[in-house]
Amino acid sequence: MVRRVRVLLLTVLLLVTGSVVWSVPASAVIGGAKSTYGPWAVRMLVDGKPACTGTAVAPQWILSASHCFYEQAQPVADKRISFRIGNLDMRKGTTVHPVPGKRVGSAHADMMLIKVPPMKIPTARLASTGVRLGQRVQQYGWGATCTDDENACQSPVLKQSSLRVIRPDDRRCAGHTAPGGPDFCMEKVSGIPAGGDSGGPVMSIGPRGSETLLGVFNGSDRETVAQAGEISQQLAWIRSVTRR
Repeated sequence: MVRRVRVLLLTVLLLVTGSVVWSVPASAVIGGAKSTYGPWAVRMLVDGKPACTGTAVAPQWILSASHCFYEQAQPVADKRISFRIGNLDMRKGTTVHPVPGKRVGSAHADMMLIKVPPMKIPTARLASTGVRLGQRVQQYGWGATCTDDENACQSPVLKQSSLRVIRPDDRRCAGHTAPGGPDFCMEKVSGIPAGGDSGGPVMSIGPRGSETLLGVFNGSDRETVAQAGEISQQLAWIRSVTRR
């Protein structure tokens, strides 16, 4: 069985965080394709260095993976975090900073909501129903494009991979997803998310503007399978927080 690892890319360090997380290298999505669309995608930096990906889900709220906000099991200070928004090339994006003390983690999934000043970018539509077996999905991120030094190959431009939803108890997902759990499992069609993609959107496929946010990517084996927290299961929590 392929060993599956979650790697936390915070600053220039890779932190293995056990059963809650797995993230990946640099250069955004191993394989896959360069994105031409993704206005809701957000790049997270720590100390000015690429760390994770996120999604704008409300004018003042970004959704990402909880594990992106911990380093050596300690919370990363708000003042060290920034986000690039509004451009598929993160180097050209607008910088926004968290509102101090206004981030909220889910008690049931690897998800974190972060409040920021009002963003003038489209926000993602949230899925109200669960994913379907066999459903094709699209994952987006600025993460790694290599499997050796993931920090050295972080992509400056948004990339995407195509994946297919498989059973949570598929043997390839053993130990990471299970029926009734908060995450769903996906197999590679083209490209696989990796370090730096953690927290990024997993979207339904449809005409631009009609896609919905199905999941928050939180780990992969860098070869064939990946997992994401399911939005529909956390929808009530997301809405309760973003209405504050």
